[in-house]
Amino acid sequence: MHSEAMPTAPPGLPDPSFATDAYALGLLARSPYGRISVSMRALPFVTVARHVVRDGRVLLRLHGGFGYAAACDGSVAAYAADNLAGRTEGDESVWTVQFVGTARALEPDAADLELFGRAPTTADGAPFVPEYLCMEPQFITVHHLEGVPARQVAHAG
Repeated sequence: MHSEAMPTAPPGLPDPSFATDAYALGLLARSPYGRISVSMRALPFVTVARHVVRDGRVLLRLHGGFGYAAACDGSVAAYAADNLAGRTEGDESVWTVQFVGTARALEPDAADLELFGRAPTTADGAPFVPEYLCMEPQFITVHHLEGVPARQVAHAG
């Protein structure tokens, strides 16, 4: 009989020995932005989105001026987020969460809008026009890398 050890979480991260979906959603809740991927007119695209986790669903806010939310509505999409940008020197634990699910247009209520916080003012120089989607995660995966030094930005001298 083959037994596999349950993974242990790096310090400060949720315990992965519980339900995988709950663990993944707990990690997602720690990172405010991610990337949604879907195809538009048979071509794949990836765009940034603000996300919040609420009641097992992932709510997304993205710029409506590109037409991406309309392309996502009703389509199977992939979403990914990580902690790559939020690490400081000495934090060598990296995680990524990815899932797929059907994206649906969302009319956020006041509580949703409060969770999202202030929207950006512009997107590529144009006024930011928020559009919202909701995804119920399916096929969630989590990956951890240890021993990844935080990258220090190099300045031209």
